[in-house]
Amino acid sequence: MGNISEKETHVKRSSSMSFVMRWKRENLRLISTISIISFAMTFMFLVLLYGTATKSVSVVVNGQETIVKTKQWVLKRLLDEQAIRVGEHDRVSLALDSRIKEGQRIIIDYASPIQITADGETATVYTAAKTVGEALNESNIKLGNLDRTVPALEQAVAVVAGIEVIRVRKETEQVTEKIPYETVKQNEAKLTKGKEQVVQNGKEGTKVKQMEKVYENGVLVASNIVDESIQSPSIMKVIAIGTKKEVTTLSASSADSSVKGKNFAAKQILNNVSLTAYSAGDGGKSKSSPYYGMTASGTRAAEGRTIAVDPNVVPLGWWVYIEGIGYRRAEDTGSAVKGLTMDVYYESADYVNRFGRKRGYTVYVIGPKKPETE
Repeated sequence: MGNISEKETHVKRSSSMSFVMRWKRENLRLISTISIISFAMTFMFLVLLYGTATKSVSVVVNGQETIVKTKQWVLKRLLDEQAIRVGEHDRVSLALDSRIKEGQRIIIDYASPIQITADGETATVYTAAKTVGEALNESNIKLGNLDRTVPALEQAVAVVAGIEVIRVRKETEQVTEKIPYETVKQNEAKLTKGKEQVVQNGKEGTKVKQMEKVYENGVLVASNIVDESIQSPSIMKVIAIGTKKEVTTLSASSADSSVKGKNFAAKQILNNVSLTAYSAGDGGKSKSSPYYGMTASGTRAAEGRTIAVDPNVVPLGWWVYIEGIGYRRAEDTGSAVKGLTMDVYYESADYVNRFGRKRGYTVYVIGPKKPETE
């Protein structure tokens, strides 16, 4: 009896365990599917709950800030909701597919067109840069150490019409120049008056200049001397000017033979003398003046007697004989009466004007005593 009982018990337990195992195997796929569906529904519920929640975000467009209440959770949908258009060149602080969060600040800067001229080319670019320097960096335009821009790099882009990049280049050049010599004239008492003699020949010198040349966009705009040195100095030219008077002394017999019918002994003969004429009114004095017609020697000028001379040629008070004019006495001087020039006195101002200048006269210098009239 006991053996039979143990056998029956064993068979019943094995059948029960087989049933459970079969049930699990058959329903495992169903259990997995139900679990996945439950998780997805939970996730969708959470997403729906999050997406439908109202968020407060700050939107700054070209510096103007606006607080926006929205249930959108992607930036692009928020911009569409607020009718904010964004172009390809505009600058946005977040990617358009970014999720937005409560209290988030979104910055949008619209790009504007501007002309940039650099390296001989002009192009229109769209930029949201704030300054000229930022606009050039966005356009990958590099500046050298000497380069400059118009307007300046710190200038705001919003107030400029265009940007010009000026390429600046400096070069140093050595230039050799001539130094002209000076000419100096010196009086020489041993040399006859009217003659000149070169005492020392002049010679040009040389100097070297270091020139700094500034080019802007290839065009020379400035040239400055940064250093200068003299290689060889110039040598001045010296000319001696004669001051010695040439005096020709004639004997009485030789003078008599020169002027027919005249009997005097000349101390000098002056050749190629120029004659001019003057009257008492040339000095600017009126006839009522007590000095009207007074000469440098203290006499009152008289037609037929008075002449003005250079006292270095004819002493005042001496008599001369002018061929074609006659005897005259040196009584006056004048600022324009120098050397072999004599001014003959006439009463008539009209005649003085018609007299002009006469050249080629021979004058015999006689002395302080007038010869007796022949």
